[in-house]
Amino acid sequence: MRQQLILTLTRACNLRCSYCPTAKDGWPSLQTADVREAIRIFSDEWGGGSIKLFGGEPLLEPKLVEEALKLAHEKQNIDWIYLSTNGLPLTKDRIRSLVPWKKLILTLSVDGTEKDHQRMRRSLEGVPNSYRHILSVKEELLRVPRLVVTQTIAPATASHAYENFRHLYSMGFRRFNFLPGYYIPWREHQLRELEIGFQSIEKEIRLLWKRGEYLYVRNLFVQAPTPFFNTGLIVDSDRSIHASNLGLSSKLDSLREQTKLGDLDNPPTKQAVIKKAEEINSILASSLPPNVWSSTQKVDAGLTQFCTQLWPHFLRYRKKKKDRSA
Repeated sequence: MRQQLILTLTRACNLRCSYCPTAKDGWPSLQTADVREAIRIFSDEWGGGSIKLFGGEPLLEPKLVEEALKLAHEKQNIDWIYLSTNGLPLTKDRIRSLVPWKKLILTLSVDGTEKDHQRMRRSLEGVPNSYRHILSVKEELLRVPRLVVTQTIAPATASHAYENFRHLYSMGFRRFNFLPGYYIPWREHQLRELEIGFQSIEKEIRLLWKRGEYLYVRNLFVQAPTPFFNTGLIVDSDRSIHASNLGLSSKLDSLREQTKLGDLDNPPTKQAVIKKAEEINSILASSLPPNVWSSTQKVDAGLTQFCTQLWPHFLRYRKKKKDRSA
């Protein structure tokens, strides 16, 4: 797996999604100097790789996002910079300003129909309907070269997973990342609904590829040792450095001391981070309620099976595409 730097620019967010575990209140945000130092360490001492900008909602700190994009562009050993957003801070002008950044991969969280999307997303006072906002800037979004839509599938919406995928496809989105709800309890009938949903989505994607239509599934190219949470060089919004960002979860905040290895003033060695990352799964297994850890393993297994079954069809699709262009 390629090395990655995870920057939690801020934990602040304008939504309170029911499936999101991130502790959002009472935290500082990174400063411009912190972003520069983190990227310097990652580039000079780790040898680079990819950068992910997380929150909260990272675009609530637009100057930090701009600084990270600029530095990623300047450093040859930075491959990609991923920006995850709920879409609310994306005005038409801001979207246009993102298009020229060649290394940017914009990851937009949209769950499906307005009903299911809004069902899980509680806005703070004065914050507009996020689905309708995304709809209002959709044409500009579709011009972003590397836009990936993350379809989160919660237990309550698992029975609509296929319909929500079809809805997002009908909106013009063609690059997808599927994200079942992790670290929350699932009932057996919901797990079965998730399995059926994945089977239906897989069948639909296979048909699209067979017709020669373009559709990208990011999950096929991601292998992570820990479900949902990231490992690598993790810089939290308080400047502390960790081997995993599991401490983003309010329910796992007590584990931050176990994952912490220093801060931007006293960074750990790469070897220390790698060693600690190997302990993350055992830390989670021993700390989570058994039903939550069991649910997490089951939904992760379902997503893995979805990717495993889809992979050979992707290879055939890619070969046909190459043959046509030869």
